[in-house]
Amino acid sequence: MASIDQELVLLTCGDRPVRRFPFHGSRPAARLGRVPGVLAHVPAVALPARPGKDDVDPVLKEREPRRVIVHGDDADLASVLVRLLRRDLLHVEVAFVPAVRRSAAALAWELPRDAAALALDGPARPTPLIRDDAGGVLVGRGVLRDVEGEAYCDNSLVLRGRVRRLVAVPGPGGVSALPGKGVRAATGRALQIGSTGARVEVEGVPHPRPAPRWTWYRHTADWLLVRP
Repeated sequence: MASIDQELVLLTCGDRPVRRFPFHGSRPAARLGRVPGVLAHVPAVALPARPGKDDVDPVLKEREPRRVIVHGDDADLASVLVRLLRRDLLHVEVAFVPAVRRSAAALAWELPRDAAALALDGPARPTPLIRDDAGGVLVGRGVLRDVEGEAYCDNSLVLRGRVRRLVAVPGPGGVSALPGKGVRAATGRALQIGSTGARVEVEGVPHPRPAPRWTWYRHTADWLLVRP
């Protein structure tokens, strides 16, 4: 039977000194601070906020974990999921333990307040993976501001004209546009927006430039999220 060291790894994300690789073993989570006590025995690696290829890939290559536990915010979770997608590792289970009080991802997937306990031995369920055409993923909340144009969710017209914002969230049915002033609610496989140049924010992180076109769409394969 595989040991917990082989099966689990905790990625604790935030602005702190980073453990560099080659990977020569991990520290107990208890030594990193601010990690829930129930996870204190799990081998842990400290990563920067919104970790990238050079941060996440060495851990995945060295450890080949069955389950990764992400302790951070929604943008951190999205960053780790992008690396699993790019490395064709969507079979790896992902547990999320928010390090912030309000998490759109936790709300979208109905994670309990005690997400740390669930992360250890909760079930990993196939979950729609929502991608965007800028190379990212949507795990909690995306917002387009100052939209002037049209948006469709599959064949349903979501908006036409000018609106202050359009909010998109993932869910069991795919991607949803939430109802708002000038915006009709809809859920489907793809949400496509064409505009004069909207400001985009995904998981609280602004896109670097206005986007005349933006699409969120369901990937052909699911990811495995630990959730009730």
